[in-house]
Amino acid sequence: MVRTGTVKVWHWSVRLGHWALAVSVLTCLWLYEGGRWHERLGYAALVLAAWRLLPGWCSRQPQLRFDRFVRGPWATLAYARALLRGKEPRHLGHNPLGGWMIVLLLATALVAGASGALYATDQFWGDARVHRWHQVSGWLLAVLVLGHLLGVVLTSLLQRENLVLAMFSGRKRAPQRGDIDVDGPA
Repeated sequence: MVRTGTVKVWHWSVRLGHWALAVSVLTCLWLYEGGRWHERLGYAALVLAAWRLLPGWCSRQPQLRFDRFVRGPWATLAYARALLRGKEPRHLGHNPLGGWMIVLLLATALVAGASGALYATDQFWGDARVHRWHQVSGWLLAVLVLGHLLGVVLTSLLQRENLVLAMFSGRKRAPQRGDIDVDGPA
C-alpha cells in the first residue's frame, strides 16, 4: 500500500540490511561475553556492514550513495548550528549528522566484526591487542547505537515524521518547499 503524498526513499534491500544489522549488533552487545551466537551474529554483522558499502559507493539510487549524503565538515557544522537554533532543514534522505553517524556505525561494526573474526583464528587467539580492539569497538558501537536512536527520535519529533516507520516502509513525506533532496533544495 502506497500512502499518498509520500515518495520512495530507501530500497527494500537496504532496509532489510539495516534491520538485520541492527538485530545482529544488538544481540552481540547483549551476548557481550561471547559464545556461539555472539560469534555467529558477529560474522553476520561483519558481512552486513561490508555489504552496505556496495550501494554506498555504486548504487543508482542517490539516497543510498555516500557521496550524496555524507557532507563535508562545513556543511555538517552548518546543519548542526541550524539544528541548535531550531531551524534545520528537512532532508529527504539522511541529514548531514545522520550521514556521518552511518559512516561511524559501519566503520565501528567493521572493526568490531573483523577483530572478533581475527580473535577466533589460531594465529590471534589469546592476542590481548586484538581482544582489546574487539572490546573497545564493541562498546563504542553500543554508544553509537544509543546516539543513533536518540538522533532518530529527536529528528522524528522535530520534523514530525516517523523515521522508524520510514525505515520499514521505505517511504517518507514528499519534499516540500525548503526541504533538501539529495540534489539540493526542493
